[in-house]
Amino acid sequence: MSENKTSTSSSPTGLVFGRRNYILFIASILVVAIGFLLMSGSEDIYSFTKITLAPFIVVAGFALGVVAILIKPNKSV
Repeated sequence: MSENKTSTSSSPTGLVFGRRNYILFIASILVVAIGFLLMSGSEDIYSFTKITLAPFIVVAGFALGVVAILIKPNKSV
């Protein structure tokens, strides 16, 4: 008896994430970069921008990266 066995291995047929996921991930990278640029800003070490605003922006960028990974991609492919 000869059976036709179809290959059930999971071969990659497309991208893992959707377009929205990649856009959000790129946006998160840009937000983190802006936060680090703000941290390296002016000469004043104890400025509001360096010790409060910039770390908040960096953490928000990392949170956006987590959201970009965890959000479900659209199935309209």
